[in-house]
Amino acid sequence: MKVIICGAGQVGWQIARHLANEKNDVTIVDNNVELVRRATDTLDVLGVAGFASYPDVLDRAGARDTDMIIAATHSDEVNMVTCQVAHSIFGITRKIARLRAQNYMSPIYSDLYRREHLPIDVIISPEREVAEAALQRLAAPATFDTESFMDGKLQLLGLHLGADCPVLNTPLRQLTDLFSTLRALVVGVRREGSLFAPEPADQLFADDQIYVFAHVEDVDRTLEIFGKSTKKQDRIVIIGGGNVGLGVARQLEGRARRVRAKVIERDRARAEHAADALERTIVLHGDGMDIDLLNEAGIERADAVLAVTDDDKTNLLASVRAKAVGCEMAICLVNDPSLVPLMGPLDIDAYINPRATTVSSILRHIRHGRVRGVYSIGDAEAEVIEAQVLSTSPISGRMVRDIDFPEGVLLGAVRKGDRIVKPTGGTRIEEGDVIALFSLSADVPEVERLLQVSVDFF
Repeated sequence: MKVIICGAGQVGWQIARHLANEKNDVTIVDNNVELVRRATDTLDVLGVAGFASYPDVLDRAGARDTDMIIAATHSDEVNMVTCQVAHSIFGITRKIARLRAQNYMSPIYSDLYRREHLPIDVIISPEREVAEAALQRLAAPATFDTESFMDGKLQLLGLHLGADCPVLNTPLRQLTDLFSTLRALVVGVRREGSLFAPEPADQLFADDQIYVFAHVEDVDRTLEIFGKSTKKQDRIVIIGGGNVGLGVARQLEGRARRVRAKVIERDRARAEHAADALERTIVLHGDGMDIDLLNEAGIERADAVLAVTDDDKTNLLASVRAKAVGCEMAICLVNDPSLVPLMGPLDIDAYINPRATTVSSILRHIRHGRVRGVYSIGDAEAEVIEAQVLSTSPISGRMVRDIDFPEGVLLGAVRKGDRIVKPTGGTRIEEGDVIALFSLSADVPEVERLLQVSVDFF
């Protein structure tokens, strides 16, 4: 597949890295010569320096015979015009645009993106993706990472194992025997900075970070088995009243179960806008690191603090201060992945990486075949892929024990009709089944081959 990626920033670079590793023909376009040089020096991609919306720049990038264009520059307007030029002049069939401003996202303006107007096939909204990720973290407070699959019936849980975890030093094979009715499976382990797919004989140790697939009805039991609390979040303080904070507060207001939320926003105009937009949520104007304001928000009684300002350091420090005065849980937004190792020492329970959520969302729309969902783990170290099995797939009609999965791949769940099955060696994979896989990034091309993706694309 030939792809043009417009924007060589963090998101564009990561998408280019994924696609180039899978042997796609990738060209990256950016008006920043240094960013283009970084991409071409470190990735197997071509680079073009120039404004992505200029027809001559897209022509130099090979737009005349391109299958897909991904517009992920820092400007919404450039991304929109780029898709228009790609459609009107070059006839590119798949156009994906990242749009940040919520003003463009209102359902009442959805006709704007029809083919005869502004032809964009897929719109990615980072703010909405991040708000959804924040809500998922709040729904599973004992996790540092979580994502839903199979129409919400399957949950990926990221758990940090403490010394009090009751199943430490137990082979995973034995866990399956001990909890035979539990629909949960450990698919990934990060130990001393290294992420791997575990074998049945592997044991879990204190300080491991594990990724577990669990049926949504078995999530609480899974958390208890790994020594985690399942306490619900009733009092939440949100630091940052921008698009993300406002989106989370609106969702919390719409829930049947009453959640008491308070928003702290430093910018007066933004605080006033949030106060007007929210019905039951209290909005406080001031600095989220101000201890007096945190006390006014009742931080010592809060079940969780969610720091989602546009400044990483503010989010980190506000989270630390909230935990220091008694808040039980801290979740913070972190754009810079180099800050992630600080989470443990700072006692921050979970973080949200906007880049990872945006990359995951884009990958969901560019994967070949019947891929229904993709979630990027860590710094693009692994992917969780949900896909429907085609009749042409090499795995169709075979038992799991007979499928030659790569070493870095684990099958986590199988959906047969309305039933979600915990796979065993004797589970037969059939046409139409939906499977969820954990795969290290290096093994993704082989996973796509097993899914026989090419016959079903476009």
